[in-house]
Amino acid sequence: MTHLEEGQQAPNFKGSDQDGNNISFEDYKGKKLILFFYPKDNTPGCTAEACNLQDNFTAWKNKGYEILGVSPDTVDSHKKFTTKFGFEYPLLADPEKETLKIYGVYGPKKMYGRETIGVYRTTFVIDENGVIQKIFKKVKTKEHTEQIMTAIEKQ
Repeated sequence: MTHLEEGQQAPNFKGSDQDGNNISFEDYKGKKLILFFYPKDNTPGCTAEACNLQDNFTAWKNKGYEILGVSPDTVDSHKKFTTKFGFEYPLLADPEKETLKIYGVYGPKKMYGRETIGVYRTTFVIDENGVIQKIFKKVKTKEHTEQIMTAIEKQ
């Protein structure tokens, strides 16, 4: 699980999105960001989570939030995933797992009684000053927007 805590400065990251554009944390300076980490494109849980955020994209924009998804998939995989579901937000490709490791969301986990290495589905809500406001370690994929909105409205 992540070593980061709410109230800490979010670490810098960089990489390429589904269109091959360079993206870094600097691009979000002065903006609120929902940064979500997920295991794999086109899998049921990851698709449900990404689509739930997309279905509420306008509401997030109206509240002043940007959205960025990150997984260890390639730029090409992200392109296909984005095209298939019409995501209006970028997906950062991290096949080297650099950003995943910086955020502490990659490592050993138990799945079906076996220990594997993989991505911990985690979402960080980051304010316009780059400070982590909220961390979701138990993501409700089908109702993630509601989960985040409820938490940030309580702050």
